[in-house]
Amino acid sequence: MSIETLIAEALRVRADAIALTDINSTAGIFPFLQQAQRHNVHAVVGIDFRDGSRPRYIGLAKNQEGLYELNKHLSEVLAAGGPFPQRAPAFSHACIVYPLQQAPDVLREEEFVGVRIAEIRQLYSLRKRFPVEKLVLWQPVSFQDTISFNTHRLLRAIDRNSLLSKLPLSEQGQPDDRFYTYAELAAQCEGHSYLITAARKLLEQCQFSFYFHAVKNKRNVRGSSWEDFDYLRTETLRGAVSRYPKLSQEIFDRIEKELLLIQQKDFVSYFLINYDIVRYAHRKGYFHVGRGSGANSIVAYCLYITDVDPIALDLYFERFINLYRDSPPDFDIDFSWKDRDDVIRYIFETYKEGDRAHVALLSAHSTFQYQAVTRELGKVFGLPTSEIEQLLAKGGPKHPLDQYGRLIKRYGQRLIDVPSHLSIHAGGVLISEKPIHYYSATTIPPKGFPITHFDMHVAEAIGLHKFDILSQRGLGHIKTAMELIHENQGVEVDIRQVERFKEDEKIKELLRTGKTMGAFYVESPAMRMLLSKMKAQTYLELVAASSIIRPGVARSGMMRAYILRHLDAEKRKEAHPVMESIMPDTYGIMVYQEDVIKVAHYFAELSLGEADILRRGMSGKSRSKEEFQRVKDAFFSNCERLGREKEITEQVWHQIESFAGYSFAKGHSASFAVESYQSLYLKAYFPLEFMVAVINNFGGFYHTEFYLHELRMQGAEIEAPDVNESRYLTHIQGTRVLLGFIHLKHFEKKSTEWLLRARAKGPFTSLEDFMLRVPLGIEQLRILIRIEAFRFTGRSKAQLLWIAHARHQELQQRAQAAENSLGLFPAEVKPFRLEELPPLSTSEDWEKIHDQLEILEFPLDSPFLLVESLPVGTCMARDLPKQNGKWVTLVGYLVTVKPTRTVKGERMHFGTFLDQEGNWVDTVHFPDKKNPYPFRGKGVYYLKGRVSEEFGFYTVEVAQITRLPYKQSS
Repeated sequence: MSIETLIAEALRVRADAIALTDINSTAGIFPFLQQAQRHNVHAVVGIDFRDGSRPRYIGLAKNQEGLYELNKHLSEVLAAGGPFPQRAPAFSHACIVYPLQQAPDVLREEEFVGVRIAEIRQLYSLRKRFPVEKLVLWQPVSFQDTISFNTHRLLRAIDRNSLLSKLPLSEQGQPDDRFYTYAELAAQCEGHSYLITAARKLLEQCQFSFYFHAVKNKRNVRGSSWEDFDYLRTETLRGAVSRYPKLSQEIFDRIEKELLLIQQKDFVSYFLINYDIVRYAHRKGYFHVGRGSGANSIVAYCLYITDVDPIALDLYFERFINLYRDSPPDFDIDFSWKDRDDVIRYIFETYKEGDRAHVALLSAHSTFQYQAVTRELGKVFGLPTSEIEQLLAKGGPKHPLDQYGRLIKRYGQRLIDVPSHLSIHAGGVLISEKPIHYYSATTIPPKGFPITHFDMHVAEAIGLHKFDILSQRGLGHIKTAMELIHENQGVEVDIRQVERFKEDEKIKELLRTGKTMGAFYVESPAMRMLLSKMKAQTYLELVAASSIIRPGVARSGMMRAYILRHLDAEKRKEAHPVMESIMPDTYGIMVYQEDVIKVAHYFAELSLGEADILRRGMSGKSRSKEEFQRVKDAFFSNCERLGREKEITEQVWHQIESFAGYSFAKGHSASFAVESYQSLYLKAYFPLEFMVAVINNFGGFYHTEFYLHELRMQGAEIEAPDVNESRYLTHIQGTRVLLGFIHLKHFEKKSTEWLLRARAKGPFTSLEDFMLRVPLGIEQLRILIRIEAFRFTGRSKAQLLWIAHARHQELQQRAQAAENSLGLFPAEVKPFRLEELPPLSTSEDWEKIHDQLEILEFPLDSPFLLVESLPVGTCMARDLPKQNGKWVTLVGYLVTVKPTRTVKGERMHFGTFLDQEGNWVDTVHFPDKKNPYPFRGKGVYYLKGRVSEEFGFYTVEVAQITRLPYKQSS
């Protein structure tokens, strides 16, 4: 049962006190307390401790100290992997209830024996064993009705990966685990009313009072609140001197205004902890990006938490913190995926106190969804895969549902959004004033850091503000690129000179032309297109582009309106005067999240608190639909009172609505833009090292193949792995780029480790020498031969494969014998006479590319060599401007396809191809052309379509598309 259903059932039977004891979980405690307080039900909280399905004992918290004891006990056992001890620890502030059959003979003061209704008949033999005051009525409540019991059985079968018909009774609850009225309980306990009396006394002992929003993050960092504030002010002013060579009164005033508000809202320690995290990262040489609404703060800028100047960008601090805003501030701090775990480790070690944990990662609650639940229920009922796939088929099954199909549909609907398991929040870290076990038990997932049982919504409800410690690969690109530049060219790069980068002409040219592949956040086909259309070349234009590209702005039609007004001053006159006065930088168009607050406050005269409710509701963070609706109604009534035209009001509301869940805060976009500039600087001046760094961080919009293509277009010589020169990752020597062994499909990491360990003692002199020194199986060896990793020997692949198969076993045995002799008698390679092999019947080029396709999953040579016969006289990307409005034919190698929907909901696609000269071609595939001419996977395509142009950007509206057949080996 959900919490809401549980309380509703309790009210139905007029229960005035109930205890929530989830099995090995505390996820529901605070939602339960909230609902119980709302309905005046005496709420008792605890834990049902079990080893699998076997009950051990139930713990009930007498107060918050008791919950701490129970949480700590559960966490320790879960961390150790179980089992629970048969006897509970001696708790000081919690009561223990044992199942009747497992109760110890001698009970402590706060220990009791639970008697179920079905066990009452056994009491006559047990009353001599236990005093009556130790026997309590114990009636579990798990089910509302037969349907909920059946749902439970299905969940148990899913959990055990078992057929429903094979589910043991020991793995199920009992159908009578439900609520009874007091009269029904009294009737069942006739002659044993002391059970009810003892149970009531036990519940009365448990007085868990809790005030929501009263919980605090770690209060003080330096000993006291005044020391914290003094330190925050000192460090902020020190940073201001560094950030601003000329300190103006405006800067001082903004700092003082923010500091006062931060102190009033009790967020001083929140800032200082983020500051401490960033300082640790700087000491370790880790790059970071501070973003989120925190980028609107000059204090954050002066503390180097963010790199966005809110004065220069006129960022709206009230979007971050205002007196009317109850929600916590929001810093998203990104680190490289390589560095993030060490930063989290630092937080855990720094903010613990002895053996009392004050830090935990936030969990997220994964829930069942339609496809997964249908598959799981299909397995539970024993359906074959083909029938399950029919149930999932688009448009539903072709035949009427049978008995099992109807059951799956019926119970599948009940299970949608039901919690399935705990996962880890993307980056949320909690640092609490009191130990974290006062609020939640913790579980340790494979990642190694403990996670809470409740999610971010509960954390916010009780008053714990999360710290967002996130990872992204863009920062890894930058760090790795700088290391490669130093290694390859001996140059040290200062990547923090962002102000200089903003004025760099080479970077402006990359932006203006959309040549941004590899650069963080601005490399996708859609972003390249937008930058080209905008002719973007300034920081502010890039900031705007980062938000305009978001679906909310694009779908509302505001992206096109923005580009029109950006390029044509006459079009700016179409803006509503009030909207233009609110958002002059974006020509009266809502682009950023804080624009919602501004428009609501200045256009509709909502209070700042109401405006923030509107913003949170639009971004999906509001949990109260009623509160959001109230603010929406106030928006329209205020506009009517102010005399706004109804049509204009509706247009403005449509813009606000289009933001739902998609818009960025301006500071967030500005933070992204800083990282984009850093990437673009490296791409402009060190293109080879930068692209190798992108490849080695395995992050980006495109497949590795296309970053290698970009390297080739920049003058690099791309080479397949070589056993004497390559590393695990790709590396660069001058303009030579040697692929790493990591790119070889099915080549195991341990094989690379053996290879590199042997090579450290000296280069390999031949294939035979390699086989003596590296203990690879024949299949692993074949991969290296086929990818030409032994090309230094001068022998052909066929010759090398012949030697490998002929001598592999012999040389491996000799290598093993040498190893067993502790190296006293090193193995020697005897000369091997190789017979002349006949020439291959297939072309050498085809064999080479075929092996590359199989082992790398892409060719290192031109993919157009794969095609049996290329059409002649086709158009190239450079020809498109001359062919505007005309029909053309092209041959293109597919890079990526983006599906989307028209305003009518029909599916269409945007495509990106490479032409035979290696340049990009962007295509549009409208719904009427998509079905007769579908994409058929990776390959070279023949396209026919009409060239179109918008804002100087050329695309081909495709009418026909055919994948060209590859050559076949003979």
